[in-house]
Amino acid sequence: MIKLRITLTLLSLAFGSSLCVAQNTLDNPDWAEEKEPPPPAFSAARVMALDMPNFVTVKVGIDPATILVGADGIVRYVAVMTNSTGTSNAVYEGIRCLTGEVKTYARAGSSGSWSLISTPTWRDLLDNMPSQHARAFARQAACDTRVASSKAEILNALKFGKKSPTFRGTSEQ
Repeated sequence: MIKLRITLTLLSLAFGSSLCVAQNTLDNPDWAEEKEPPPPAFSAARVMALDMPNFVTVKVGIDPATILVGADGIVRYVAVMTNSTGTSNAVYEGIRCLTGEVKTYARAGSSGSWSLISTPTWRDLLDNMPSQHARAFARQAACDTRVASSKAEILNALKFGKKSPTFRGTSEQ
């Protein structure tokens, strides 16, 4: 009886996880974005720095406490930009690794108060956006090719880079 319960539990978990994976594919016309959580509290003091191009004059980092990987395949996070005078601004965004898109849900000025974007829209990560932080975050940590990484993998990649032996890379099957 116990073996039967364990087997049924494992089968239901496997079936449930396959549904999540199946939902987040390009050929799934039923894919839908989950309702995004409200913008989380963030701290400029705990951000993990992104490697940005030389022409970027602000320091950009991701607050690790804000990273959330949804069942819809979207990696949500808060990016904090700090200029040379120490003033910080933040954005609450989501990256859909599968399609290479980013969406900004809210912005916060130096006061830290969030202003929601009334109609957030998906933009291509390769577009000539005012900031390159979303593309940098996707490449450096959030996405393993076109698959959203887990929160643990994202944090590991931010700390040690994707070359770390504990990051799930393309060589690992």
